[in-house]
Amino acid sequence: MQTIAGFDFPRQRHYDAASHFWACRDDESSRTSIGIDRLGLEALGELAYVALPDVGSRIERGDAMGTLEAAKMTTELVSPLSGVVVERNDLLLRDPSPVNSDPYGTGWLVTIEPTDWPGESAHLISGPALDEWVAAEVERYRAEGWID
Repeated sequence: MQTIAGFDFPRQRHYDAASHFWACRDDESSRTSIGIDRLGLEALGELAYVALPDVGSRIERGDAMGTLEAAKMTTELVSPLSGVVVERNDLLLRDPSPVNSDPYGTGWLVTIEPTDWPGESAHLISGPALDEWVAAEVERYRAEGWID
């Protein structure tokens, strides 16, 4: 786990700069889990309710596929990739607390079979660009009053 500007950002994930959702691809199956990153979660506040798409749903990169209701606001769950939902974390529908405590592990939201991993993942942030992006986002979020 990499800590950047006080926030955890695992290196093996790809991050959507606009929505703060992450994608983590299983190289063996090509299935990709999606969740919210720690900074996005901090800006929302503690989650109270999660609505997720049904298994079999087709989702498009940049489109809403559910909602997250939190202490500070409600937001759409925006997909960082296009694909078909093959699994959703049904436990979160009853109790979203795993997202609050472990957003990169037990707090994953859905798993998809992506339709264009090579093309769409190129638009996500990963690798060496991660440090600079996170630092800039933390600064922006603090300046806008979304986080302390």
